[in-house]
Amino acid sequence: MQQTTDTILMIRPVNFRMNEQTAVNNYFQEDIDLKNAEINAKAQKEFDAFVEKLKAVGINVVVESDDELMDTPDSVFPNNWVSFHSNGDIALYPMFAENRRKERRDEVFIRLENEGFKIENIVDYTAAEEEDVFLEGTGSLILDRVNRKAYCALSPRADEDLFIEFCEDFEYTPIVFVANQTVEGKRLPIYHTNVMMCLAETFAVICLETIDDKKERKNVIKHLKEDGKEIISISEAQMHQFAGNMLQLRGKDNQRYLIMSEAAHNSLTKDQINKIEKHCPIISSSLETIETCGGGSARCMMAEVFLPKA
Repeated sequence: MQQTTDTILMIRPVNFRMNEQTAVNNYFQEDIDLKNAEINAKAQKEFDAFVEKLKAVGINVVVESDDELMDTPDSVFPNNWVSFHSNGDIALYPMFAENRRKERRDEVFIRLENEGFKIENIVDYTAAEEEDVFLEGTGSLILDRVNRKAYCALSPRADEDLFIEFCEDFEYTPIVFVANQTVEGKRLPIYHTNVMMCLAETFAVICLETIDDKKERKNVIKHLKEDGKEIISISEAQMHQFAGNMLQLRGKDNQRYLIMSEAAHNSLTKDQINKIEKHCPIISSSLETIETCGGGSARCMMAEVFLPKA
């Protein structure tokens, strides 16, 4: 069992723009004064440059294009609707925004099978949408695949009961907490766990100051420490630059890399960068348009493929 993979699925955007349906509880999204066609063209450019950087170090990137006919402005963030597991299971997740539900497409699975991966079984949680219950994939779930622990910050997009059900189905120990951010003077839940926390093989990058409840914060720290993870703390301001939205991957010769956006990289202090680089090199790429309009960053764009080879 490994924490990192060398293969990811990425969806190239064709209708990327600010999604009005997600903006209600994603406080990272901002309006920019550009026409949608321009926004999409910029997003495609950022996407293509990012993919090139990943491929250059030997990461296997399976790029599938979004479907022009679907109006899916957030399709560039596939990690919210699907997760892939080493036993050949795929999980499909219930999504808060109605126009994001159309992102779940069988073509993606056919593509992975054509790439030589084996899909055994689909575990489908999407019926929960009818009850207005959501759990948005590895946006909501931070999986420690080696120690079989799952971390989840509860929010309108991460339901506790469904999280527990996932943990029972996939045999993870649930670690539940609430992570808040300050919005116009109020403490409101952060929409996805993966913007405040990243779990790598030997370390974790986490914004502990978002966990207001001291007991919950202590519990998260206890679990990370008992699994031998060095804790690299980031501030709420750094989190707003997407410093929590990182992912560790493996490239050529099993070299590990920590992937993040340029904004995230630029927000880190020298000391934090040194701490990370003791574990592995950093790869960063400019994702400004995708971050500003989409309210998601590098981690959200990569769905890790752990499926066995056929």
